[in-house]
Amino acid sequence: MRFIGSKANLLNNISKVINENTNGKEKIFCDLFSGTSAVSRFFKPNYTVISNDILYFPYVISKGVIENNKTPLFLKLKKNGILNPLDYLENLKFEKKSIKNNFISKHYAPTSKNKRMYFTAVNAQRIDFIRNAIELWKNNNDINETEYYYLLASLIEGIPSVSNITGTYGAFLKYWDKRAYKKFKMIELDIIDNKRKNFSFNEDALKLVKNIEGDIVYIDPPYNSRQYLPNYHLLETVSRYDNPKIHGVTGMREYLNDKSPFCIKKEVLDAFNYLIENLKFKNVVVSYSSDGLMSVQQIESVLKRHCIDTSYKMYKSPYRKYKGKEKSIDKSLYEYIFYIRKNIKTVKVVKNDIRFVAQESVQYQIAQKKFLKSPLNYIGGKYKLLRKLFLQFPNNINTFIDLFGGGANVAVNVSAYKIICNDINNRLIEMIKTFQKLSIEEILERIQYNITQFELSKENEFGFKLFREYYNQTRNPIDLYTLSCYSFNYQIRFNNNLEYNNPFGKDRSYFSDNMKKNLIDFCREIRKKEIEFKCMDFEKFNIEGVKKGDFIYCDPPYLITIGTYNDGKRGFKDWGEKQEVALYEQLDALNRKNISFALSNVLEHKGKKNALLEKWSKKYRVIDMNYNYSNSCYNTKRQTSREVLVVNY
Repeated sequence: MRFIGSKANLLNNISKVINENTNGKEKIFCDLFSGTSAVSRFFKPNYTVISNDILYFPYVISKGVIENNKTPLFLKLKKNGILNPLDYLENLKFEKKSIKNNFISKHYAPTSKNKRMYFTAVNAQRIDFIRNAIELWKNNNDINETEYYYLLASLIEGIPSVSNITGTYGAFLKYWDKRAYKKFKMIELDIIDNKRKNFSFNEDALKLVKNIEGDIVYIDPPYNSRQYLPNYHLLETVSRYDNPKIHGVTGMREYLNDKSPFCIKKEVLDAFNYLIENLKFKNVVVSYSSDGLMSVQQIESVLKRHCIDTSYKMYKSPYRKYKGKEKSIDKSLYEYIFYIRKNIKTVKVVKNDIRFVAQESVQYQIAQKKFLKSPLNYIGGKYKLLRKLFLQFPNNINTFIDLFGGGANVAVNVSAYKIICNDINNRLIEMIKTFQKLSIEEILERIQYNITQFELSKENEFGFKLFREYYNQTRNPIDLYTLSCYSFNYQIRFNNNLEYNNPFGKDRSYFSDNMKKNLIDFCREIRKKEIEFKCMDFEKFNIEGVKKGDFIYCDPPYLITIGTYNDGKRGFKDWGEKQEVALYEQLDALNRKNISFALSNVLEHKGKKNALLEKWSKKYRVIDMNYNYSNSCYNTKRQTSREVLVVNY
């Protein structure tokens, strides 16, 4: 969700400031102006989280993703035959006249009486239908509070994808953007289980601050005169569904009583001073923009007034300002991150007069949300699972070892001092090493030469076959990549003689602009990071050299699935029970040395069970990844799998 002032791009900077100034024993983290909960989500694996925002729709999102530690089961709905509530709400056919409350379709989609173009009529009616259904289920006790806010947050998160706006709801477009024609879909929320009780508040921060205590507070107040409610009035109305009085061309709801003093020039400094003075948190982190209402000097003066001597620090980061489609004057913009320590002795949380001391976290810091995609479409690649994987990986990894690296999706995105990416496929590793060694210009020049020389296109199968024969003679790594770009499903496949034999990707596969961008970004990243690419059988990998603080990740071929990497017909070693047991023994040896590891695998697939994995994994912690391979090219029956991550920490 696009949100003014969102700190999604600053999460690593904020984390770095916290790590530099804390000792790792902190338990309670407060996000006082949470917005869409980007910061709260990021830090939830590490701490008990207190999330707050004065607007209601951020509170709904926080109730859905911060207070929830597991995806709700919806047991009562299932008893009523509704097995998947999101699918039911998105696809159930209904009569327009059956919608009891049609406030959104009446006021925010074009009608004979209303010209507002926030949504198409179809999407507005679907939003009304879903909102009515959620409220009805709640009133009939078909869903509990946890399930109610999960569904409501899923609805709110889905709305921006079909909204006919430039970024905020302060205005709608006078023509239909192509996004507005998309079918409305709710968002299945990513839920992090930090094994703690987390809290969401919908309060004025200046009032709430007197009733909460903790270790770390992050403060990201509004920084200019734009009030937030006018920009997000529609999300607020869908969340509250209170049929408010609206006015003007945009159908704005009243907000006179909801104006923030942080958006008023004459009031902001006093409000900020009051906030800092009344904080009961040991570590205080503040974000503020260089074009905000308060100057750096004013912020510094307030913070130094209330902090322990010498603890004040200021960090400055370049920051790209959010822009809509309208042209604006470009100017340098900086985000300041301030840190102070206050002399607070107690670490407790107050809610409804109930105090508690937080438990130790068993999860780790969430990784950054924007990932690079490998230019190789390698079967079993973990690009779509990166976020969930990194939620489970430890922090502060010395050497990260990806024992079955494949297309390097994990290795290129992981955060570690040193990275080793290993795979048995020497052709694959040779290609990635070539990406690392040659300049981007040389790589692109060779690809373009191949395309021109053999007239490669989505239609020219004859040229593709000539080029495939040419590669099987030259075996140039860049030629192999070019060949994969025009192959079926963009995949790399060989026969037992290590001759490339993947067929032509007719009318689909070609070296697109998007693939070019992925390739360039990938090449830049593997040069920037300290990544060593190795090619060896996992059994020959020297685990004696692995030390405490290192981390080994394994994503081997899966014993109960068949892909082109483990069927024994591709010139590389196949994967059977012997290899499966050998890997388990290797991981057990790592465990005895107190080396952390994680193993990706599937316990069930198309009715089969991996009995070996089921028995062995009982020694460790098994985390369900909630992912299946029903869309994989080799899963012809479209049955689901149970993918898990087995960890020893």
